[in-house]
Amino acid sequence: MAPRNPASHPSSRGDSRRWYLLIHQLPPEPLYLRAKIRQRLTRVGAVALKNAVYALPVSEDCLEDFQWIAQEAISGGGDAHVCEARFLEKRTDQALVDRFRAERDADYAELAAAIRSRRRGASAGKASPEREDPAALLGRARRRFEEISRIDFFGASRRREVEAQLEKGETSARSRREGSARGRSAVVSGLSNRTWATRRGIKVDRISSAWLIRRFVDPRAKLRFLDPSKEAPAGGELSFDMVGADFTHEGDRCTFETLRRRAALRDPALGPIAEIVHDIDLKDGKFGRPETRGIERVLSGILRASPTDEERLERGFQLFDGLYESFRRTPGQSRKGART
Repeated sequence: MAPRNPASHPSSRGDSRRWYLLIHQLPPEPLYLRAKIRQRLTRVGAVALKNAVYALPVSEDCLEDFQWIAQEAISGGGDAHVCEARFLEKRTDQALVDRFRAERDADYAELAAAIRSRRRGASAGKASPEREDPAALLGRARRRFEEISRIDFFGASRRREVEAQLEKGETSARSRREGSARGRSAVVSGLSNRTWATRRGIKVDRISSAWLIRRFVDPRAKLRFLDPSKEAPAGGELSFDMVGADFTHEGDRCTFETLRRRAALRDPALGPIAEIVHDIDLKDGKFGRPETRGIERVLSGILRASPTDEERLERGFQLFDGLYESFRRTPGQSRKGART
């Protein structure tokens, strides 16, 4: 994804730049407001000119970022103004551009070091909390790269280093997927043309597992809901998310995670979905993804509004289809409209 190109403005000096400045003053209390504003300024890539004066290059996105931060400062009892400015000396423009590049280079260097560290740990077979699904690690690194790229306004020099590392990792991941394709096909073929049975009153793990089965294992799979106190799965049926089921919780994994692992489904977009389902179902906060609370509220609404399992499936499938597409979004997607 190319860095955002700030607009330049023709003038009598030829190549002078325009900048947006945020000038703000915050009250001494509450303390969290200062931390929140600093965090927001860092996230949008602003550079400090003074303690309470920050700069961004002129662009629609940058103006919107500053306007939102100014609104937060004012809502917290402070004062804030956004203005457009030019510096009288060209060297001031260049010095500011150099600072933007230096800050992004530091971000890229930190990410490159993290990628190298994780790769060394994986190569050594090191047992640690960092030993995760390589696709999940790669996806996390790619998301961080995209975050940095969105605020890399002037093409920092270390960008290419990280791009090369990611490309190398993605090439290796493709090779691993191709190498396991035959085994995966054999596993999935053994799960095709079957009826899948689970408990009535489906909730997050059973809805998401049924979606995973229909979307990635067997689009023609039949689903049956039963009362385990009155009947057991019939001969030849595959059971899931039940006591003693063919596919259920294993260790600290929910049923969705078990299905994904045993069916060898390597699609990177399924990784964050598995983390969300895990935290909602097991309530252990293991992954702590920011989307989890929102998805949990939507699912709660679906369960309240849908008395039958069939209705819950229909609405739940739409939810997980949309969630899956959101994690497959292409790098460089516009940020416009992403605010809530």
